[in-house]
Amino acid sequence: MNKSIIVLDLLVLAVVVYFTWFMATEYKTFAGRAHMPFVLWVIDTIDLLIHEGGHFFFGFMGRLIYFMGGSLMQVVIPSLALWVFLKSGFRSLIGTLYWLGHNLINVSVYIGDAPYRRLPLISDSAVHDWNWIFNHLGDMQMAAPVSTTVFVGGVVACVGAVFTAGFFLVSDIRETFFLE
Repeated sequence: MNKSIIVLDLLVLAVVVYFTWFMATEYKTFAGRAHMPFVLWVIDTIDLLIHEGGHFFFGFMGRLIYFMGGSLMQVVIPSLALWVFLKSGFRSLIGTLYWLGHNLINVSVYIGDAPYRRLPLISDSAVHDWNWIFNHLGDMQMAAPVSTTVFVGGVVACVGAVFTAGFFLVSDIRETFFLE
């Protein structure tokens, strides 16, 4: 493998480690989301479009599934990408697993906000999906534990992507510098 590609991979891995740290710590705070790195903002914006598409896609299945549909689509699309790209090799785990983790963390913030409704929504008249869901189910006290569970799953997925990238990077360094 080209040595300059390995250096670039090291830099990208360092940035992704920073993003993972940010997602695991600062992202859940309002200040953190207000000052998030541009790349994460772009991913969040794409994920918002996927979320809103989920409402449209699942809208015909009833009101409960309609409200769950946005968050569900945020998990389904990256999971499908993970499954499809995994067929091309394990290196594809890096991007797709990270994207899934990012979405899970994003959804966990939305779930955790259900009792408070502090997050800005796409319009003033929009209904907070998870507030509606937990009120409909009569179980608002479950917002925190569900949010925490989804958050932990997201962090595990992001860290798994980082370790996968690290494994392949170490393998490439070993092959390039020590087995020539």
